[in-house]
Amino acid sequence: MVFRRRDPLTWWARLRQQTYPKGGFRRAMAYHWHRLRRLPDAPHRIARGVFAGTFVNFPPIPGIQLPAAILLAWAMRGNILAAALATLLSNPLTTPLIALGSLRFGYWLLGTGEDLNVTLIFAAFAEAGQELWHNLRAAFGPEVAHWQGLAVFWHRIYLPYLVGSILPGLVVSGLLAWATVPVLTGYQRLRQRRAAARREKLRGISENGDDDTTPFA
Repeated sequence: MVFRRRDPLTWWARLRQQTYPKGGFRRAMAYHWHRLRRLPDAPHRIARGVFAGTFVNFPPIPGIQLPAAILLAWAMRGNILAAALATLLSNPLTTPLIALGSLRFGYWLLGTGEDLNVTLIFAAFAEAGQELWHNLRAAFGPEVAHWQGLAVFWHRIYLPYLVGSILPGLVVSGLLAWATVPVLTGYQRLRQRRAAARREKLRGISENGDDDTTPFA
């Protein structure tokens, strides 16, 4: 393969690359934007994909963001690759801010008072995941399932997080999708003009080369 790495990455290197890109988040985002603007599709379809991929970063659906983005983009008739790229907006820097902001907004909407920080939020998700895995094993073994912790997690964390994430997700996704259309439209028109100029230049070179003949003496 032409683009195969000479030294394949180990699983630890892949995990580290996903957590913090080698060139930093700024370079990674610039690279993904470069890929996004060069997608061969109409700007409005790419914008729908951006909406879908951005929105799924907000609800608490860890692990299934990419399938959810693809499904939502397909339902909206948006660009699936754009949706996949937009899910990368969720990273170790943005996810804690999204989680904390959505949870506090959800508490305000539901009229409940909680004082949780990012560490407690992720610890609660970890404990819920462990209890869910325990109950899954209990369904096929002699262990006894426990649902009390998951019930507390649902009412204290998940439901407020889910409720508080919808409106911010719609607003941010809508703004990015709205900004994507004129930016991509201008970029695609610029590329078309440059391509037309190159064709005209090549045509002129070709015509001048045909006319520039030296007669025999």
